[in-house]
Amino acid sequence: MIPRSLLFVPADSEKKLAKALTIAADALILDLEDSVAAPNRAAARHKVCACLKHGAPMQLYVRVNAPGSVDLLHDLDAIVPAAPAALVVPKVETIEDLIQLDRLIAEREVQAGLTRGQIKLLPVATETPRAVLNLLAYQKAPPRLMALTWGAEDLAAALGASTNRGLGGEFLFTYQVVRSLALIAAKAAQVGAIETLYADFRDEVGLERSARNAAMEGFDGMLAIHPGQVAVINEAFSPSEPEIAHAQRVVAAFAHGEGVAALDGKMLDMPHLKQAQAILARAERLASLRP
Repeated sequence: MIPRSLLFVPADSEKKLAKALTIAADALILDLEDSVAAPNRAAARHKVCACLKHGAPMQLYVRVNAPGSVDLLHDLDAIVPAAPAALVVPKVETIEDLIQLDRLIAEREVQAGLTRGQIKLLPVATETPRAVLNLLAYQKAPPRLMALTWGAEDLAAALGASTNRGLGGEFLFTYQVVRSLALIAAKAAQVGAIETLYADFRDEVGLERSARNAAMEGFDGMLAIHPGQVAVINEAFSPSEPEIAHAQRVVAAFAHGEGVAALDGKMLDMPHLKQAQAILARAERLASLRP
């Protein structure tokens, strides 16, 4: 199942890694890129491998360095044999970047005795203007693609913008467009869609609003940069009891096999049934994960 909450953890900090393992995130992203200075990456790779081999109660992902970098090859050599659930890939610009990365991973999976394709890919798909223009090409992505996420910080720098948010704290129009395109591209490719991070980790109200909006629009989960964000994100991306109860009533209204139904004075058709079934399926999957 696509995780609801994906918490970034600097991979060069044993203290932060240890704390993250106690957080109820659905997935941890052990970060070898932006949060780790280049001289510390070799040591960070050893820490990541130790964490992967030890295991965790949540899925363990690794953010590697950008396609075309020397650091990426070092990341793959060290990390692939330890079999993370997925690799988060920054600064992907073209589908060719992903296809080449798929080959590099496959070579190392075979060498390590792993099943080819078992390590999934989660690209950050919007960090340059060129990347945004190539979003539709993800329909041709390798089968190991599990989801897409998007980012506004690097894109703002690439566009020469002074900020990506307006005075009210919401994304400016350009970034709203990119966000929508990323969501549509993910669904067109039939993979998960992950909402970008909410940078102000002290603003719980803003985080909750952002997470709930993303869930209503069709995103499957959200990135987190602070442990305190995880519970809010998990709740936002979990069906509530009223939502589950309503979905059950919608499904029951279609029990006679007809293409339309009436409920509470409103006419329902097949899209309503599909939405209700998706809510119940997600609730069932989440219930199966709880101890």
